[in-house]
Amino acid sequence: MTSGEPQINAGHTDEWAWNGPSSQLPASVDVVIIGGGIVGCSAAYFLARSGVSVLLCEKGRIAGEQSGRNWGWVRQQGRSPVELPMMMRSLRIWQSFERELQEDVGFTQGGSLYLAETSEQLESFRAWLAIAKEHELDTRMLSAHELGSILRSAPNRWVGAMYTASDARAEPNRAAPSIARAALRAGARVVSSCAVRGLDRTNGRVHAAITEHGVVRTSAVVCAGGAWTSLFCRSIDVTVPQLLVKGTVARTAPTVEILPGEAWSRDVAIRRRRDGGYTVARGSALEHALVPATFRFLSKFLPALRQEHGAVRVRLGRDFLVALATPRRWDLSRSSPFERERVLNPAPDPGDLTEIGRALARAFPEIAGAPLAETWAGMIESSPDVLPIISAVDGLEGFFVATGFSGHGFGIGPGAGQLVAELVMKRASSDELAPFRLSRFYDGSPIRPGPTI
Repeated sequence: MTSGEPQINAGHTDEWAWNGPSSQLPASVDVVIIGGGIVGCSAAYFLARSGVSVLLCEKGRIAGEQSGRNWGWVRQQGRSPVELPMMMRSLRIWQSFERELQEDVGFTQGGSLYLAETSEQLESFRAWLAIAKEHELDTRMLSAHELGSILRSAPNRWVGAMYTASDARAEPNRAAPSIARAALRAGARVVSSCAVRGLDRTNGRVHAAITEHGVVRTSAVVCAGGAWTSLFCRSIDVTVPQLLVKGTVARTAPTVEILPGEAWSRDVAIRRRRDGGYTVARGSALEHALVPATFRFLSKFLPALRQEHGAVRVRLGRDFLVALATPRRWDLSRSSPFERERVLNPAPDPGDLTEIGRALARAFPEIAGAPLAETWAGMIESSPDVLPIISAVDGLEGFFVATGFSGHGFGIGPGAGQLVAELVMKRASSDELAPFRLSRFYDGSPIRPGPTI
């Protein structure tokens, strides 16, 4: 078994990446995007297709963090009704992506299952059917007998399931790099190993992005920096409430097929992979390291912490001291925190890996003998209501934020990126944007957390 960082971009060349002299950076563009995850890459793709000149800067490498480390689910089922329309938009994009991108991203509509061990669990799933019906989804409840035609494992363990056949899966290590290459072909500039240190802003307007390789004039900057977004925004006096949780993930060696898509239970979640193995994780287990931001944003995150009190472990360690020593601002002519740690690569939790193995043996004995071929962990950025922030920023014209996807960002990423592009081009519907505005956390609106899975 190998551990540590997953093999991001395996099997692909980095022809989209640029690491040359600063003279090759464009002097000016219409839009600069900070962050090469799936949302940033998708936004660059849709902007470039619309004829907008765009530069995407990634401090490390494309999909090096959570966009390449997630479960790989493309799921409508169980989502908050607030973000479900954007997810449905995203699924339509996924359905055409391989033809448009001319690359295999592993997209397969194999369906998703929420598995119930008790009748009480099954009834809790049933409550979501009203949302599915409102949006005309194909979600339905399955009896234990009906479940057997889809899940070929442990037939006596489950009393039933909720099932959405149109849900899908894709390969995280392929998707964002493929979208980045498509953005490049559409005319975008995509630059890896290039941190944006800060902004040139005067009179409440953005004038330029200051990168480690030089200054690029622009009137619009999108911060889609994932786990780094709050730190960047704080340095320019924009407060984005965001905390990080760590999730441990593994992949099995190729083994027998017990389902074509993905399945979740409270103990374990699995997703069939294109290589014949499974991506596996605990169904409800995350870790949060206490940092100063925990206390700064605690009042806003309390509703989510109460909702998921049994799923999030809290620990105090070195992370607190590291965060305490990180400056709020820095000299933009010198190395920034984004250059000192190019890629967040947390260690997988040994206890979680042990629990994953035990849960697989209980829930899916047919594949429990498959060895874990690789293990890793990823840092998930969460918002107080576990819903995305896709927003212009009051008081700083030309600055936009796309963050807080709370572990749901991979599947919804293409749709979110398209919405970001429409926001920047002033084509987005105000009704569609309103639920994702940053100001909802400060204008007295109640904070009601959405589902965490």
